[in-house]
Amino acid sequence: MTDTNDTDLPDNWGRWGADDELGTLNLITDEVRARAAAEARTGQWVSLAQPIAPDAMFFSPFAPETAKASPVQQMVSHSDGPVAADLSLVYHHHWHSTHLDALAHWSTGDQVYPGRPREQVVTPFGITHASTTAFAAGIVTRGVLLDLAVEGPLPPAYEVTSRDFEQAEERQGVEVCSGDALVVRLGWTGSGRHGTPSPGIGMDAIRWMHRRGVAVVAPDRGDAIPPLAPDAPSPLHAVALGRMAMPLIDVPQLDDLAELCARLERYSFLLTVAPPRIHGLTGVPVNPIAMF
Repeated sequence: MTDTNDTDLPDNWGRWGADDELGTLNLITDEVRARAAAEARTGQWVSLAQPIAPDAMFFSPFAPETAKASPVQQMVSHSDGPVAADLSLVYHHHWHSTHLDALAHWSTGDQVYPGRPREQVVTPFGITHASTTAFAAGIVTRGVLLDLAVEGPLPPAYEVTSRDFEQAEERQGVEVCSGDALVVRLGWTGSGRHGTPSPGIGMDAIRWMHRRGVAVVAPDRGDAIPPLAPDAPSPLHAVALGRMAMPLIDVPQLDDLAELCARLERYSFLLTVAPPRIHGLTGVPVNPIAMF
């Protein structure tokens, strides 16, 4: 069962100082990046992002999950000459948009990592600390896919544990190391099937990530809906993102990656994540690229 005791949850507040905004990205050292670069040997690559088809601007990006609304609303304007331009409204935390969550996306009580008052961080004019500013240089590290859906999507309400991770490591002949990006395939991209309880990553698995020194996590289905333990903090958002300060690549599309990994019989790769250099946001759409 999921651990509901939050008194000893993994926590990185203070680990890298009172002014830190990188969180576990600090674990991606030059040595880690050099090891990651050595993974690019064949030139084959694949995107981990969901494709987005914009809607016209008059649709609402805040429609309920049951509505087929796009995370991008678009208005196109044409000039008298050859140039066309458009204006887009983007919802950064949408189920149908692969996005990178900044650490300020989730507060712990009335504080934001690593202990700043939330009222000083989350302002009407933008995020003043632990925002997408931390991603300005991009993220380059070794990615490791642990494919838990080899025999099909995990069953509804299934709790992913450290045992699932270690069995996948043994099955695939790979090991998750400090500074790696952990990519987890449950076979439930985004919100999954409406009205059906989804599987999710449990607290035991989060503790395992902390012990292994995972720098970034990218699961196709993260926190279960409804929660596996309703009275406990959400493992992925409240603990991994909020307490451990681990950036989250939310709702990636991993089927193409799993197919390529299986064909190459390789489950580690060079992962590059280069979001727009837009500061002061809680998250941003992103197109992660895995290179083999």
